[in-house]
Amino acid sequence: MSRLKVQCFSISLDGFGAGPNQSLQNPLGERGGELHQWFRGTRTFQRMLGDDTKGTDGPDEDFAARGFENIGAWILGRNMFGPVRGAWPDEEWKGWWGDEPPYHCDVFVPTHHARAPLAMKGGTTFYFVTDGIEAALERARDAAGGKDVRLGGGVSTIRQYLQAGLVDEMHLAIAPALLGTGEALLAGIDLTALGFECTEHVPTQAATHVVLRRG
Repeated sequence: MSRLKVQCFSISLDGFGAGPNQSLQNPLGERGGELHQWFRGTRTFQRMLGDDTKGTDGPDEDFAARGFENIGAWILGRNMFGPVRGAWPDEEWKGWWGDEPPYHCDVFVPTHHARAPLAMKGGTTFYFVTDGIEAALERARDAAGGKDVRLGGGVSTIRQYLQAGLVDEMHLAIAPALLGTGEALLAGIDLTALGFECTEHVPTQAATHVVLRRG
């Protein structure tokens, strides 16, 4: 059965999944890039940039690679697609990754503002879903064809799916950084009440990897 999975999502030691003041210059918020150093050094990330010769092996790479296994569709929050807020002024913005995004499957973006589907190179098509997170998940599962759906974030979108009891598994990479402020991922959310338990816990120099699954 298709599962909804949060994979490779980085948070700070004090629980923030993004820094404050997200913008075109700081898509992850101020100092948000500090949370993702573990991922940038992996072979998986370097392949996403088009270089198969760079990157390291080890547990960080293992978790990075696992994040793309058996994924048939993605869900991304509006802020993860781009910095444009409110109604679309035009259709010029096509995402952070250029002409060929790294998803290579259908991606569903919950939003209050309609926009035509956007087909990109490499098999990625963005669909903008205006009738809620449950509708986005239903469409993503249909598109996934029995594979899993990856919930890519951002923080607000993951929180909505958690609070609705729709997330089956989370891999969190806890970076050795304190942000002090930003977007808190789990504040006020009772993971125990939602049925989660820790099934894996792997520390590395760059992060502590934790996998939480619903029993």
